[in-house]
Amino acid sequence: MIRLKIFLNLQSKYKKLEPSVKIFSCSQSIDLSKKISKSYGVEIGKVNFSHYSDGEFQPSFEESIRGARIFIIGSTNPSSENLMEMLLMLDAAKRASARHITAVIPYFGWARQDRKDKPRVPIGAKLIAKLIETAGATRIITMDLHADQIQGFFEKPVDHLYASSIFLPYLLSLKLNDLTIASPDMGGSKRAYAYSKFLNSDVVICYKQRKKANIISHMELIGDVKGKNVILVDDMVDTAGTLTMAADLMIDRGAKSVRAICTHAILSGDAFDKIEKSKLEELIVSDSITSKKSHSKIKILSCSKLFAEVMESVHSNKSIHSKFLM
Repeated sequence: MIRLKIFLNLQSKYKKLEPSVKIFSCSQSIDLSKKISKSYGVEIGKVNFSHYSDGEFQPSFEESIRGARIFIIGSTNPSSENLMEMLLMLDAAKRASARHITAVIPYFGWARQDRKDKPRVPIGAKLIAKLIETAGATRIITMDLHADQIQGFFEKPVDHLYASSIFLPYLLSLKLNDLTIASPDMGGSKRAYAYSKFLNSDVVICYKQRKKANIISHMELIGDVKGKNVILVDDMVDTAGTLTMAADLMIDRGAKSVRAICTHAILSGDAFDKIEKSKLEELIVSDSITSKKSHSKIKILSCSKLFAEVMESVHSNKSIHSKFLM
């Protein structure tokens, strides 16, 4: 009985020593951050941004974060102000003596620069990783990196989540027969194969040649899609040129229908017009990037619950293995 009382007293003291959890948001991810904080059960923290006439800005935490575990949520997609916001907030948290500083980056921008593909170019993704660490992040949580090896650019722990855990239940709810998974390029074949293995379906791959960035000169289909309901799988959709060209090609080759799932909906340039004019039936995306506008062909599934659950597991030192379906 005495031992039990001692144990309970020690447990109570330990809980008091546990750092409190605070969630803050960069301005570009405020909608997603509100959903995450609601799922987590913690109110979003107050951050004030001071703006100068020349474009310079300075964030400040409007509450004490000394000794706390804080999560700073913000995608780092261009413009560079989004990245700069994250870096300044990380630095402010470090200087305010937060105990644990986790950068929650739903979409890790600049990730297409993961290697030198020609002479005299930077490896931008590694530079961004080093900047985030130097600014003060002690842990990084992100989702569907453009290339898995980007995790190795960080010295700090990285929790790399997969949006398949939110996409697969939706795909199963469609109850599509004659299903085929497609990759819009050779680089995404590993991702497409993982989906096909889970869904017990065939795989086809599109081979493309780029004239220059965002412009495709030629595309060819490897595999048969005749009479199939095709699901294109990719990590991001930017100008939608690749996806819409692949969808049109597959319909021309006899596919019943073509849908696409893309984790990060950048949708720049004339992407919405391309989607509207294409034979793509539905584009399924996450809310890792705040949508510029709605579209009848675009279905948005929230990743807020996934991030909230992983953040809670990180705080409680629990495994996140159950969050991976594939």
